[in-house]
Amino acid sequence: MSENQQFDAVVIGAGAGGLFTAARLTKLGYRTLVVERLDKVGGRASTTEIDGFKVNDGAIVIEVGGITQQTCEEVGAAFDIREPKPPILYRIKGKDVDVTGGGWGFLLQKLTRQGAKVVQGIGAARNDSGLPEDEVSLKDWLSKYTKNEGVHGIFRNMAASVFAVGSEDLPARVFLTYFTRKSAFKRFGFHPEGTIGLWKELARVVEANGGEVRLSTDVRRILTENGAVTGVELADGTVVRTSVVVSNVGPAGTVRLVGDGITDENYLSEVKRTDRPTAMITVNFASQEPLFEAPGMLSFATSRRLAYCANFTDICPEMAPEGWHLYCGTAVPKDPTDDFDEAAETALLLEDLRENIPGFDEKARILSTVVTRDDWPPQRAVAGYDLGHDTPVGGLWNVGDGVKEYANGGTTACAETAQLIVEKIVTQHPVALV
Repeated sequence: MSENQQFDAVVIGAGAGGLFTAARLTKLGYRTLVVERLDKVGGRASTTEIDGFKVNDGAIVIEVGGITQQTCEEVGAAFDIREPKPPILYRIKGKDVDVTGGGWGFLLQKLTRQGAKVVQGIGAARNDSGLPEDEVSLKDWLSKYTKNEGVHGIFRNMAASVFAVGSEDLPARVFLTYFTRKSAFKRFGFHPEGTIGLWKELARVVEANGGEVRLSTDVRRILTENGAVTGVELADGTVVRTSVVVSNVGPAGTVRLVGDGITDENYLSEVKRTDRPTAMITVNFASQEPLFEAPGMLSFATSRRLAYCANFTDICPEMAPEGWHLYCGTAVPKDPTDDFDEAAETALLLEDLRENIPGFDEKARILSTVVTRDDWPPQRAVAGYDLGHDTPVGGLWNVGDGVKEYANGGTTACAETAQLIVEKIVTQHPVALV
């Protein structure tokens, strides 16, 4: 066993949270090692090339103007994200509606005359006293105001798009907090290389600042002594000594890596309680003819499972061979945190695509069908049920979508947790700058 390697910090996992953390640490002078078991960066937000198409593996859009862009600017990473205008259209009663600038009132009046009641409920949620209790689901909260299926469909698919669960499984308090107090993904876009393009740029920053990114490198265990991190052991037996480890593999994965180094039964119980990964199904498809007009995202008021479609090549033609258009359609299955029938749920998604995209069977070439779940989910915890970043082990933190701040989600949440964790590391483990 070799013990000749020393770093100021080790980051396990080159997904969004891991790379945001490593980029911030190296910018501050921490000699940081990122270890990633896959042969590419990005994790569940990466990109795979299929016959010349740049097909995203999970996360497909990047927020513009928020913490993600701010982080890139602070660390010196190029932020080559192109914004579709309008960013999203809503398929309502057979028409694709642009509600940009119109707000909730304009959207809901397209669906029901009772929309004003829902708008009033959303307005009340801007004050703490107007927020429902944690145990009230979004579906149940909405049912107090309307039974309109189109309204329920829009809210269900919004929840699915942002939080990777349906309105039955998402606390209404989370949804309302996000849309009244958070960024609410008002601006977003695509990277011309696929989402991996942003992660490649962050990895470049890490290495330019003296850090190292090792791909195809698995971690066997996190080493501890007297309740504090002392290093990590890699699968090949190499030991890397460090006093700071940031894990981007989720709290449950971190616990497995530490093993008996964590004896706090309350913490272990909380990890088990909050280990509720979500699930999504995505069909990636292409055509030589345009299949719908939305330049970015298309959401649906009426569907069996389909939450949204994305049109990548309207603003990023580089993602497909010349003359081709690249799309995806994504659904959240029923009971996305429990067991479900993948074949049946995928069939429902395909039915929705055929129904909502004229000529789908004749014109669309399906490139891949991807089910993300269990150990490789779209989000490791349902929003509102996240664990904190800290662990009982000194020098060990979790980062990413399993330890999100309240009412946040996706890669934006990963950027936010990275910022918060690095602030703690700087305070508790300052590095001596030469």
